[in-house]
Order: sequence, then C-alpha cells, then structure tokens
Amino acid sequence: MAEVTSQLVKTLRDKTNAGMMDCKRALSEAGGDLEKAETILRKKGILKAEGKGGRSAKEGVVASYIHMQGKVGVLVEVNCETDFVARNDAFREFVKDITLHIAAASPQYVDRDEVPAAQLEKERDIARSQVLNKPANVVEKIVEGKIDKFFSTICLLDQGFIKATDNQTVRELVKTKISELGENIVIRRFTRYMVGEAIGTPKAEAEAPAEEAVVS
Repeated sequence: MAEVTSQLVKTLRDKTNAGMMDCKRALSEAGGDLEKAETILRKKGILKAEGKGGRSAKEGVVASYIHMQGKVGVLVEVNCETDFVARNDAFREFVKDITLHIAAASPQYVDRDEVPAAQLEKERDIARSQVLNKPANVVEKIVEGKIDKFFSTICLLDQGFIKATDNQTVRELVKTKISELGENIVIRRFTRYMVGEAIGTPKAEAEAPAEEAVVS
C-alpha cells in the first residue's frame, strides 16, 4: 500500500479537480492507488458535482427544527439554483436531514474558512506542544492531522453525517445531492439554540437524535 503523500493528493486533485479532503480520503480508501481513488470519487458522485460547485445558488429554503420538547432549536438556510428544485421532495428531505444533524452534532461553523484565525492558531500551538518529542520532519504532518480532526468536530461540512453508515461526511453528502439533483447546493448558514446556553460559548451537544423538522 502506497503512502498517501501531499504530492499524491495534489496529483489526484490536478487530475480530477476534486477537493483536497475528498482526494485524501479517496486515496486512503484506495491504498494510495490513483486509478482506484479516481473511481471512488466517481462512484460517490464527487467529480460530477465539482463541475456545478461554482454555479450561483440563490433559491432554496429556510428550515426549522425543534427538539427535546423545546430545549434545542435549529434554523438553517440551504440554497439551490432554481425554485423547482427548492420544492423537490428529495431536496427538502435533505434539508431536513441537515437540521437533524446540526441538532445532534452541534457544529460551530459551516466550513473551515469561517473558523477565526486566532482560534485556529491556538489549536495549532496546542497540537505542536503535544508532539515536542517527535522528529522535526514529522511534527507538521502530525499537527496537520490533528487540525483535520479539529475541523471534523466543529465544522458542519467536515463532520461525519449522523445517518451515514460508511463514514460519509456532510460535505460528501452535499456533493451526492448535487449529482442527484443536477444543481449546485450550498448550506449557507445556520443557528443552533440550546436552552441555558451562555451567549458566546461553544454550542453544547444535543443528547439525542432529532424529533421533528419543519421546512418553511
């Protein structure tokens, strides 16, 4: 099994135009085999979805979800390209699943670029302090691995989808839906409320799966 190096990831990205994390996961699953990794990306619908990722998505819905008898609430805006898809049952079921996921997994941000630089640098410093005894040439690899793990806990798109049985992330789920529905789909923003949660503190985790979601 070949080592999944940054150069190997870059080669696959240049060849397929898929995202870096998608390429990294596909290569890991394929044991470092480029052809197998490309096949994995195709099977997941990621390559087809990448071509639609830059298209304008200004339609969509705002969905609400109330859980635990009013103790947890979620509002999320999910966009698509046309009102036709916004009214599609499959799209609305997807949006409902996203509200359930947010309630259960308690992400803080939609994607990595929303994480404040100061917070990210603090995490890097913590990660480096934990590997001071390691050789200098491997420290940054370990740190980046820890940062990827950090993103997977606080960023919605990097989290493992709660209903998935195959380690599918929310980002991969979005790309699958883009491929299925034929339009760009963007999770624009969300807010998660929990009774008793202090303003400005990290969102607490919900204790159980969601009960009901309403798409307005």
